[in-house]
Amino acid sequence: MTEINPRQNVTFTSNGGKAHGYLKRPASGSGPGLIVIQEWWGLDDHMADVVDRFAAEGFVALAPDLYGGRVAHDVDEAGTMLEALPVEQAAKDLSGAVDFLLAEPSVTSSTVGVIGFCMGGGFVLQVAAQQGDKIGAAVPFYGVGPAVPHQYRTVTAPIQGHYGEQDAFYPVEQAHAQEQQIRNESQGEVEFFYYPAGHAFHNEKDQLGTYNEKYANLAWERAVAFLRANVH
Repeated sequence: MTEINPRQNVTFTSNGGKAHGYLKRPASGSGPGLIVIQEWWGLDDHMADVVDRFAAEGFVALAPDLYGGRVAHDVDEAGTMLEALPVEQAAKDLSGAVDFLLAEPSVTSSTVGVIGFCMGGGFVLQVAAQQGDKIGAAVPFYGVGPAVPHQYRTVTAPIQGHYGEQDAFYPVEQAHAQEQQIRNESQGEVEFFYYPAGHAFHNEKDQLGTYNEKYANLAWERAVAFLRANVH
């Protein structure tokens, strides 16, 4: 079963159309802009909580809803929804989110950061390549996706990656190859961290049972510091 997502609280223009998402501002009312890209489950409670946590860290955080209001409840459904996702439209929605944040009065930065998990981690790298100097920092968490030659040559933002050494969905060998390709092709600084953990180790609600509190907290601290240092 899928459901219309009650978390949507903002609508923005995206290439002539409309996209939706969940936006949270810090208590101060303003801060640097950050896009948070969902896992394959959709814009669920966990992803909304991640947005809230980034707002508590001082960011104006926005999670675009790439599934149009639907949320998956099990692995099979998530896989089906991911396969049906029109990648080009999702990329357009994300580019619209970048422009929306840059024009948002509460955003104090001249660039935006972008962070994503699993499927969203793959989109992080696409957005960094597509949006160039609009992106101040890119942070993929176990970002899945095929390697395409020269796909990172237009990346100017620094990249900080977080990957699991025991990831059954995205084997660490692929992560190492991705890191090397990014280092060879991108124009920004690159740092990758590897943790003795499985896929989705940052998600305390993940159905895979791979959450690791120690490494989730360490990765979070590193990501927040990285974004603060580079998104301005």
